[in-house]
Amino acid sequence: MLSKVAERLYWIARHLERVENTARLVSVYDSLLFDLPGEFDISWYNLVTLNSAEALFESRYKNHDERNVVKFLLADDTNPSSMLSALKMVRENVRTTRDVLPQESWEMVNELSIYATKNIQQGINRSARHEFLTNIIKGCQQINGLLTGTMCRDASWQFLRLGRNLERADMTTRLLDAGAAAQLEGEVETDMHISQVVWGNVLRSSSAELSYRRTMRSAVHERDVAEFLLENPDFPRSFRFCIDSMINGIKNLPNNAAAKKALHTMLEVEFELDSDKRLGFEFREYLNQQQVNLGNLHQVFNQNWFAMLKRGTE
Repeated sequence: MLSKVAERLYWIARHLERVENTARLVSVYDSLLFDLPGEFDISWYNLVTLNSAEALFESRYKNHDERNVVKFLLADDTNPSSMLSALKMVRENVRTTRDVLPQESWEMVNELSIYATKNIQQGINRSARHEFLTNIIKGCQQINGLLTGTMCRDASWQFLRLGRNLERADMTTRLLDAGAAAQLEGEVETDMHISQVVWGNVLRSSSAELSYRRTMRSAVHERDVAEFLLENPDFPRSFRFCIDSMINGIKNLPNNAAAKKALHTMLEVEFELDSDKRLGFEFREYLNQQQVNLGNLHQVFNQNWFAMLKRGTE
């Protein structure tokens, strides 16, 4: 497989996952603010912080209000991680790799792109936001379902798999970080009901609520949520599942020693979840370290399999 094709497949999966995750974040955060009492003040700007995009946001907007944050996350073409920017990259990469993807994938990506661009104002405005974001999420799931159900498990599939699981693992750590940040910001430890609202929305943002209840068989509690989303080996969006999937995905790829070492190193970094202490700054530091590790893992992938493309374009 050509290096440029492998890289484009990898980024198709990452950007498609980013589109869905951004839509999930905004939708769930919208619901969270409706569920919390009025005196519990959580800023929309937390979503900018969650995506590590403070500098870029500050260069574009003066006010940290809801409209600016939602516009920045969904529609801003200067934000490479915005929903429309990511969807644009999905479309371009699918267009240039149609010979290794199902024919219907180009049609479905094109339709989703047209819908998102045409109706983006619904996402920015509050009145029709939920319906718009739900349709975006469904569109991403349909594309992923098509790829999962029709592609051979060859190298093309494995590079898609690497991109999707790396992006999912990163978002899982960021969602947990958002829950811990909300807890610290609002001191929700003083109110068990509010704590359940916050961590319940963390579960819903990962479509994990049903699986969590069936697996943990308990009410929503911060440490149980963290354990489930970090360590459960069977839930497709848990951190452990994503790392295990990448380990399995690289087995049949050449030059995989460095990637295998980096992945196993990430599994060795653990956080003690057995104590009765609330999740606080130490937990956030652990999540931040895993985000750094995922960034380093991307660099390993880049050097192993995509570097030839970079050298050829210099």
